Amino acid sequence: MGVHLITGDDESLVLSAVGDLVRSLVGDGDRSLMVDEFDDDEYSAGAVADAAQTPSFLTDRRIVVARGVGRFNADDVVPLVEYLADPLPSTDLVLVAGGGRMAKSLTDAVKKSGGTVLETSPPSRAKDRAGWFDEQVRAAGVRLDGQALLLVARWLGEDPGRLSGILDTLRATYGEGALLKPADVAPFLGEAGGVPPWDLTDAIDRGDTTLALQLLHRMMRAGERHPLAVLAILHGHYAKLLALDGSGASDEASAAAALGIKPGFPAKKALDQYRKLGSAPVAKAIAWLAQADLDLKGAKDWPEELVVEVLVARLSRLGAGRR
Repeated sequence: MGVHLITGDDESLVLSAVGDLVRSLVGDGDRSLMVDEFDDDEYSAGAVADAAQTPSFLTDRRIVVARGVGRFNADDVVPLVEYLADPLPSTDLVLVAGGGRMAKSLTDAVKKSGGTVLETSPPSRAKDRAGWFDEQVRAAGVRLDGQALLLVARWLGEDPGRLSGILDTLRATYGEGALLKPADVAPFLGEAGGVPPWDLTDAIDRGDTTLALQLLHRMMRAGERHPLAVLAILHGHYAKLLALDGSGASDEASAAAALGIKPGFPAKKALDQYRKLGSAPVAKAIAWLAQADLDLKGAKDWPEELVVEVLVARLSRLGAGRR
């Protein structure tokens, strides 16, 4: 008997994890006889529980896969919670969260039953994310040197679901065991993926206009963020600096109090950037943001992408001038 809960935001990573798990559970068996799948919008949690507690027929094990269980609320999952209190030894139950927020009672029941929870989304912290990419590369039987791994991680950005396909291509091209360098990997990367908001704001804060514009284009194209969404990100960033203006904040704790957040890295980072820029440049940045908002809403007859390009260039030059 086994109970498995697979979660994650990237559909391709979730699908890959489900496929790998089911293949390992089936092994040399007959999938058509062993696997019972629920993947439409009509099935109920009760139907999954009924299938899971039905003894296997013509095989020694039964594998029940239920996709999209995140759409069920706490009342809906009662039959599954009851089943997990005494699961059938001959059934492997695979629950795939999919969309929505998982009912806590179901997550708790999975853990209490001794089941495993597999989170497919890569970590958000840069250091942990690098480790996640390294694990995926090793598991795929591909070897990348440090610079090649860094290139892949940066290129994919917020689109890690493409990693599996890239690794499959590299393994088929170079074989297992070959140590690959950036020049070996680059031709297979395709279009750069989206990037998290802090990559853009960090480049702007450093005054790196070229990189900031490159990241902006990745956010709007591969990341599919609308210019107004980018503007909201930038406004939130500079609103923190404006909140520090005149607050008298002198350290991490007082900066956190002025920002209304807990002391920590975000408060220290905002205070350091405010000190680097100063009051007048922050006010200028806010004025540019306000004008860009009007321009995006029709005040200026410019393409939307051009409006945010000019804004990002201005903001990054503001940081460069204070370095």
